[in-house]
Amino acid sequence: MLPIKRRQQILSWIKEEETLRISDISKRLNVSEMTVYRDIKPLIDNGQVIKTAGGIALNRPKQQPGQMCSVCGKGLNPRLSVQIVKTDSLIEQFCCAHCAMLRYEKIKNDTAQIICRDFLVDTTISAKMAVFLLDAEIHLNCCRPQAIPFASVTDAEKFKKGFGGRLFSFEDAAHEIQKTMKENCCSLKT
Repeated sequence: MLPIKRRQQILSWIKEEETLRISDISKRLNVSEMTVYRDIKPLIDNGQVIKTAGGIALNRPKQQPGQMCSVCGKGLNPRLSVQIVKTDSLIEQFCCAHCAMLRYEKIKNDTAQIICRDFLVDTTISAKMAVFLLDAEIHLNCCRPQAIPFASVTDAEKFKKGFGGRLFSFEDAAHEIQKTMKENCCSLKT
């Protein structure tokens, strides 16, 4: 097997298993450990894997606390993320409007502002002024039921024609999500 094919195989295994011992790779590929070290050097150099004691591990960038959702712990996607600015000026980050709405229901009296991004034009908007589409037939790899924000009711209605769903104001969407989830979502860390 050529070195490039061995590297591809090693990457495939590491993505499935996350850690591998050099001796195990050597046995699986039926090559010497020295050959394995030569094969993994480019993978280490380009940051795909990291060297561990006696093996390698998948290089997963660590999320900083400010880059994780305050409710479900997922990483933040800038396009879907929402921020709640509290009256004490502290800012809480959320992966999506769904999680922000769950948290809002618990801290609404301490909330000064809620900021999100318009789904279509990707501009910053006030969530309280936005219209939200729930139950659309589009999967954004985020918490469910999804709450997709739009600055314009017209844009939201057009999007709804293509993907279905129901339109709500922020307050009504927050209430609907709370009712739907009944405290049974995303491992709710709030």
